Amino acid sequence: MRFIVIGSGRVGLRTARVLREEGHEVVIVERDADRAARARTDGFEVYEGDGSREGTLVEAGVAAADAVGALTGDLNANFAACMIAKHHGCRTVMRIDEDYREEIYQKYADEVDEIVYPERLGAIGAKNALLGGNIQAIADIAEHLQVLLVTVTAESPMKGYSLSEVALPSEARVLAFGKKDEPMGIPLADDSLEEGDRLAVLADFAVLDDVRQLLVGEDAADAITTAAGAEP
Repeated sequence: MRFIVIGSGRVGLRTARVLREEGHEVVIVERDADRAARARTDGFEVYEGDGSREGTLVEAGVAAADAVGALTGDLNANFAACMIAKHHGCRTVMRIDEDYREEIYQKYADEVDEIVYPERLGAIGAKNALLGGNIQAIADIAEHLQVLLVTVTAESPMKGYSLSEVALPSEARVLAFGKKDEPMGIPLADDSLEEGDRLAVLADFAVLDDVRQLLVGEDAADAITTAAGAEP
């Protein structure tokens, strides 16, 4: 696949490297001369210019790109680039660095295919690594929604029950289910919960404690801090 990455700062260049390592074709658009030179030294094809201008993206080959990642630190430039890329039929991914606020998400979420928050994702990963345990945050969907990977413990009140019998709060739902050591897939009503099974759960921050106590159990949950209490 062919990707255009706009911005070769910390986030953009690392993203470009990962895509290249997986065998994809990556073009970088960068308006800063020093960063552009660094990306070229790293072996990338670089178009030096403003990625929020259509002429620059056309020169970079947006018409033939599968997706465009607007990964600069400038929110307005990222949004403009995504709108241009969308016009040319590309999948669009936009970086947001500003404070994690619902109004920002609502303003842009319907206009692009994906919004990424590098600092927030990094914080989630660090928190999971520090805390360990049977609950891990996977991703933020909005300011108050998070996807969690939950591992059923021996202390779980729901161990031995089927998914149809698990009464999650109304602000939570199971997205995927997997038996221990097996791939996760579509949750089925008659899937039974046993120790080591995993569930991907979408939950409002307000009910994370309830979800945790229901699926993990009080004793196992004591050592785990809820994602709602994590630093945004």
